[in-house]
Amino acid sequence: MRAGRRGAASEEAQQQEADMEDMFSERQIQDIRGSLLGWYGLNRRELPWRLAEDHIEKGAYRIWVSEVMLQQTRVQTVIHYFKRWISKWPTLRHLSQASLDEVNEMWAGLGYYRRARYLLEGAKMIVAEGGEFPRTVSSLRKVPGIGEYTAGAIASIAFKEVVPVVDGNVVRVIARLKAISANPKDSQTVKRFWELAAQLVDPFEPGDFNQGLMELGATICTPTSPNCSSCPVSDHCRALSISRNDSSVLVTNYPVKGVKIKQRRDFSAVCVLEIVKDDDMSETHPSDSEFILVKRPDEGLLAGLWEFPSVLLDGEADLVTRKKAVDHYLKNNFGFDVRKTCKIVLREHVGEFVHIFSHIRLKIYAELLVVHLKGGLKHAFRKQDREDLHWKSVDSKVISSTGLTTSVRKVYTMVQKFKQQKFATNPAPAPSKKRNR
Repeated sequence: MRAGRRGAASEEAQQQEADMEDMFSERQIQDIRGSLLGWYGLNRRELPWRLAEDHIEKGAYRIWVSEVMLQQTRVQTVIHYFKRWISKWPTLRHLSQASLDEVNEMWAGLGYYRRARYLLEGAKMIVAEGGEFPRTVSSLRKVPGIGEYTAGAIASIAFKEVVPVVDGNVVRVIARLKAISANPKDSQTVKRFWELAAQLVDPFEPGDFNQGLMELGATICTPTSPNCSSCPVSDHCRALSISRNDSSVLVTNYPVKGVKIKQRRDFSAVCVLEIVKDDDMSETHPSDSEFILVKRPDEGLLAGLWEFPSVLLDGEADLVTRKKAVDHYLKNNFGFDVRKTCKIVLREHVGEFVHIFSHIRLKIYAELLVVHLKGGLKHAFRKQDREDLHWKSVDSKVISSTGLTTSVRKVYTMVQKFKQQKFATNPAPAPSKKRNR
């Protein structure tokens, strides 16, 4: 039995090696180029970043912005963000003059905020070095955040450099064309995908060919429901040929599914700290209260973004444990003692939810802490000058217009909904009283 398994494993390994060594023939290359370019010319989607530009470098900038936005994000979602972005920063020079806060605000909701920071850093670098947009893959790779794929897309589409691009759509198309059964995440397999894509790219219309290949994967050769009857290169698809001769094999078996990395489970207590001028909330107008926002570190998850005060927990935690953790955080980081420096007007748990990052499953416990300060904001927050901690107080109008992450926005929405429900049924909550000791 073991010998049989070893033989099967060896046969599979040999098949995978054969998959990767098998290149396209010259006839296949010419047929695929012609068929794909013809199909793309008739079926290309009208997208705002594909508009013809009189100025080549302005077109390159638009392609750069769109390609960065499209990473991990659907086209329909990106269209709205792209139009807003280009309206605010129509050129590279305009973007180079923006602040990180402005860029993060415009990016809010797209996720993967490091991408936005790299766009800003890249724009500043290019302008600082003379303002001429890099035109080749090698020069583009020197710009912060531009990897092999983005460099290839910009160079081929904007400047017609004959270079390939390989994204998830291209991997899927080529894996099916060649019936590649090797792990698409393996470094050697990735290298071979780039070699195969380089074989195919059209020397006269590299940009249109690369866009056509990606378009084919996005609209026809989809992950779960490929429309093979409409595919312009189906005659050269080995996966389709195999599936027609063997009912146990499906086109969707290619590329093979990689093993998903198990997400880390984290827990966080978020405190929406609202400071009111009057300890009777029924008399407090939204413009009379302020909220504390804290800026995250410049490195790591959600770097440089604003959020409500929060603290990571060791795991699932009850209400008492969470309150103690928040109190310790406020005292340790701000010198803000909840028991001594303020009157607690309201403190309640408002809800919890799970927010998913690519590698983290974060459970968020949200609480609203409304306080009336005894000696004013500066007196209460004694450690405000710490260099490694940046915070600000803003009113509700500013919060509504600030670019907050999806999870922070959700916490704020929960708080607003909680307040509406609470004060609709109990319009005048009595302030908490402390015993005389």
